[in-house]
Amino acid sequence: MVWVIIVAVLLLMVSPVMWLKPSARQRRVAPLRSAAMKAGVKVVLEKPPLHGIETAMPGYRWSYPSDALGPRFVLVRSAEASEVLKPFVADWRWRIEPLRALPPAAHEPLEALLTRLPQDALVVESSETGITFWWWESQTAERFLTYVEDFRKLRDALAGHADQRGGTRAFGEITHRE
Repeated sequence: MVWVIIVAVLLLMVSPVMWLKPSARQRRVAPLRSAAMKAGVKVVLEKPPLHGIETAMPGYRWSYPSDALGPRFVLVRSAEASEVLKPFVADWRWRIEPLRALPPAAHEPLEALLTRLPQDALVVESSETGITFWWWESQTAERFLTYVEDFRKLRDALAGHADQRGGTRAFGEITHRE
């Protein structure tokens, strides 16, 4: 009986330490996020612009320069999208289509990215401040880093092509040049 009490006390002492031990997913994701941040990508945990997902999802964001706003659009993987949404390329549909046509220099990197993103990539969103890639972080840091240059090319091609013509950012607001 004494041994049972000793074992129970030891288990009670060790169990909090086991709760603090990172899970296999946490051990895999930590180097991925670290590599992304070193490459200049901001990692966010927010609710994605996707119908039916109420929990936070990892988003990897490339910011536009503060003086060159980007267009607003949302592309959703077809498996997560309604059939009524307009197809774009491969397995992707427009949830929000840009108001103006994307510049020709942006089409090639965007199509290249969409055809090679992992299956758990659900949304590619562009707002006036940056491009966000929403996914469940299924790949390693080395594989993710192969996307970084294509996202940079896409960001650079879209920078300055805001939906509002002549829009610039001054002191955190949008102003219009006439």
